[in-house]
Parts: sequence; C-alpha cells; structure tokens
Amino acid sequence: MSSAIHKQLDFDAREAFLQLAAAADSFEQYANPHATRVAAIAGALARGFHMARQDRSSLQTAALLHDLGEVAMERDYIHRQGSLIDEEVIDLARHPVIGEKEAARAGADRPAQLLVRWHHEWWNGSGYPDALRREEIPLAARILRIADSYAALTDARPYRPALTVEMANYVIVERAGIEFDPAVVIAFLSLPPMIELQTSAKRDDSALWNELGALQ
Repeated sequence: MSSAIHKQLDFDAREAFLQLAAAADSFEQYANPHATRVAAIAGALARGFHMARQDRSSLQTAALLHDLGEVAMERDYIHRQGSLIDEEVIDLARHPVIGEKEAARAGADRPAQLLVRWHHEWWNGSGYPDALRREEIPLAARILRIADSYAALTDARPYRPALTVEMANYVIVERAGIEFDPAVVIAFLSLPPMIELQTSAKRDDSALWNELGALQ
C-alpha cells in the first residue's frame, strides 16, 4: 500500500474520531469542545515524557474517544445536578468498559482501546474498572486521567460553572498521590502556556470557591 493511501486512511480515521468526539461533547453538555482539549493537553504531556510517536497517537485517539461509553449508556443522571445514588455510581463505573468496546467499533487501535478502559484508574488503586494502582496503570492512562480531569474542571457544565486555572490546579495538587501520579502532576504544572489550558470561568472567585468545596 502506498504512503499516500496510508496518509489518507489516517486522515479519514482522525476525521471520524473527531466527529465522534464532537458528538460525545454534545451529549456531555460541555460549554466548549472537551475531547480535543484533552487530546492536546495529553499530547503535550506525552512529548514531555518522550513517549514514542505511535504511543502518542494511541493516547490522542483515546482522548478523543474516552467518553464514548457514557454516550452509549445514555443515562439521564449524567446531566443531573447533585450527587449520584449508590446504584448510579455502580452503573456509571461500567462506562470505561463499554467505552473500550465502542472505541474498538470505531476502529481505534488496541492500545487506544485499553487507554479508554483505564482512564478512570487512580494512582492509589481506588479507581475503576480494574483497580490498577501506581505503575500498574500505563503512563499514557495516567496522563489521560489528569488531562481529562483538568479539562473538565475548567469548562462549564449545566450543573456547575468552570473553575479558574488556579482553582483547578489546586484540585490537581490536592489529588496528587491519590488520584494522580505525582510525577505527572509535576509535569502538568510545568507545561508551557497553551490555549487548551485556559478556562471558561467567568464568575468571581468567592462564588467559585463555594463550587470548589462541593467538588471535595
């Protein structure tokens, strides 16, 4: 197969992934594009860790497709303000496994599928679906965890406002060693300025601090 055909196939696949990402963002009701922000932040972190080109490509594909499981489940409680009840928490924990299958259906490579499965694993082992801990979690999945969390915190949803950059970074630091790999947190806080790190927060700090308290 010629190089030109390979490039066209790669382009067509990425266009399809971008369309799926946009549909997922719409379902999740983010105020701004979310998946592409996650992909950009994750890509910057991956370059800082000198990940191989193919590994970076799989990571960015996973970033675009990481919410497909929630879209496939199509649960109303995802958009509801307030805490989930126990049954909903258990139900929602299925979405990375469903997302893994949806990523496969979309044509993502196997590493990307697994990153979708593991993007809610926590450094201390209390994540899901496989309760992986520390280095059991692939570096790319640890990167995706922090990129997804930061992008979500700094964008508005129907049930909460966006946090400022300072407040989002505070949350990230507070969860280092618990949810996030401390080494990835250090790398994240050292990223150079980029548009994807900006926030859509428009409210005053006092109101946002109240919202931050609700996230703890």
